[in-house]
Amino acid sequence: MADTRDMERAEALEGVPHGFLTGVGHEGEPDPACILAGAQLVLVKQVHSPLALAVDSPFAPDARPEVDAMATATPGLVLGIVTADCAPVLFADREAGVIGAAHAGWRGAHFGVLEATVRRMEELGASRGNIIAAIGPTIAQANYEVGWDFVEQFEERHQSFFTRSRPGKWQFDLPAYVAWRLRSLQLRAVEDLAIDTYAAEDRFHSYRRATHRAEATDKRQYSLIGLSA
Repeated sequence: MADTRDMERAEALEGVPHGFLTGVGHEGEPDPACILAGAQLVLVKQVHSPLALAVDSPFAPDARPEVDAMATATPGLVLGIVTADCAPVLFADREAGVIGAAHAGWRGAHFGVLEATVRRMEELGASRGNIIAAIGPTIAQANYEVGWDFVEQFEERHQSFFTRSRPGKWQFDLPAYVAWRLRSLQLRAVEDLAIDTYAAEDRFHSYRRATHRAEATDKRQYSLIGLSA
């Protein structure tokens, strides 16, 4: 049976097979045919690292490398990222026929996973001036409260991404921080879908929302991008 789960798409990636899939009501790995018929799904073991890998074939479930981003120039592959508040970022250079996908939580974004993804794409023939990046459903600043131990890991130049909320607490703007790092790479375009995983409880899983409600925190949603033959 075809995978019919709902998804969001980015205007900037129009014409590129992709989708930010919703999670509620859908469990398990998605069928890559939901965005690209006959494609193979490539997944990795995400560990909140800054590492990106060039791929040309899927990995066996028990042999997935511990990285948080991928790039490929191999037609017929769909790259998949799982998230539940962190930022899923999908990349494409249409002219070169190279795509990428990154899991950008605050650690990964802060320590370079977005830059690493672009470098892997360039190694495959992409040009950063032709790369489009789209940020999918991510926890919004209003729902991302952090303490000083979090804030002090950032530099003074990053303080614009924090707003004081109450004594000893700040709100962190993860999607704006991710967008800022992407724009600093001088890509062709950066789009933020501006969908809050915490607030959109009828469509997306949120690790923080589940934690606040003492619910199971192991549920995720997938973001996919494929390369047509």
